[in-house]
Parts: sequence; structure tokens; C-alpha cells
Amino acid sequence: WYFMSYWALENIWDKPQFLITPPHRVINESFIDATNRSALLDGLYWTARVSLQGLLISIVLGMALAIVMSQARWLERSIWPYLVAMQAIPILALVPIIGSIFGFELNSRIFVCVLISLFPIVSNTLFGLLSAERGQHDLFTLHHVSRWTRLRKLQLPNAMPTIFTGIKLGLIFALINIVGVEFLINFGGLGQLINDLAERYDLAGVYAAIFF
Repeated sequence: WYFMSYWALENIWDKPQFLITPPHRVINESFIDATNRSALLDGLYWTARVSLQGLLISIVLGMALAIVMSQARWLERSIWPYLVAMQAIPILALVPIIGSIFGFELNSRIFVCVLISLFPIVSNTLFGLLSAERGQHDLFTLHHVSRWTRLRKLQLPNAMPTIFTGIKLGLIFALINIVGVEFLINFGGLGQLINDLAERYDLAGVYAAIFF
């Protein structure tokens, strides 16, 4: 990093040195300076809040959908194509439309976050619910257990590893994409902060925001 900042950028690519801020300046101007640190923490708060709220809604909605789909094959066939279509659409391209309908406020960002993180939670939960061994299902059938008991004592415990995998992927997708949304919707967060700092050529702040 120091090599790029003090020598390589100017001598190899013929670019001004200030385009890559050395590490000690990033620390001094962004982490130690109280005003800049406060702005970074505020941006981090809004990005984390939107991501976590969207993720919690996605977990509840996604697990409910997966459970419903696992109980009836026709429901799975009915809902699954729409989930795949939603995943295939570039959500960031829809942000201006979503914002114009719901307003460019907090709720729009949470809604986009839900759209982004819903599919991995549904798909992984459904896979886990349907992957219980046939022999175990036969044993539950032999004892004439109800659907609820089968779900609670066989399918959900069996699905726990894939459920947590889906939640992890949902959080990753949410965090990555919500920063992109903040570039488009001018409402707080690290994305907007990076935009504002870059326009002011405060590159130390840009690097610090990326670290956050």
C-alpha cells in the first residue's frame, strides 16, 4: 500500500500520488478525528440497521414460504418459478422504480434488502426440509404422527445446517447490495457516505468507509 502510494502510482501509471492515501493518513484523518469517526459510525449504523431488519423479515417470510412449499408439491411448483424469476432480476436496476412507488426512505431500502436476501433463505430451508431420509419418514408414518409433529421433530432439525447456510448467504447478499442501493437512494448509510466523500475528493474518508 505504501509502495503504491509513494512510488508506483506516480512512476508506473503516471497518476497523482493523492489518489491512494497512505494508511497512516487514513487512520489519522478518519478513525482518530472525532468528527469523521462520528460520520463513519453513523453511516455504519444505518447500513447495519437496514441489513439486519431486512434479514429478519426475510428469515420469517423465507422460512414460512419454505415450510408451506415443503408440505405440498403443487405449492412448491406454483411458488418456485416466481422466486427464481425474482432472483434472476437485477434488483438494483429496480431501485428507482421501487423508490418512486414506496418513497426514497428507510422502508424502500428494507424492502429491497428483503428481495435480495429472500431467495437463498427459501431455497436452502426448502432443501433441508426435503432432504430427510426416506427411512425416517417411513418410521414417522408407521407411528401415524401428524404433519406438525413430522415437521417439528424430523424436518426442521434435519434442515438446521442448511437453514443457517441460507441465513449466512442472505446476510452477505444484503450487506453487499444495500451499499449499492445507498449509492442510488440518497438516504444515509455507508454507500451515500462513500459517494459524498468521493465527490469532495476526501479519499482518506473513502478508504475508511470501505474498511467499515
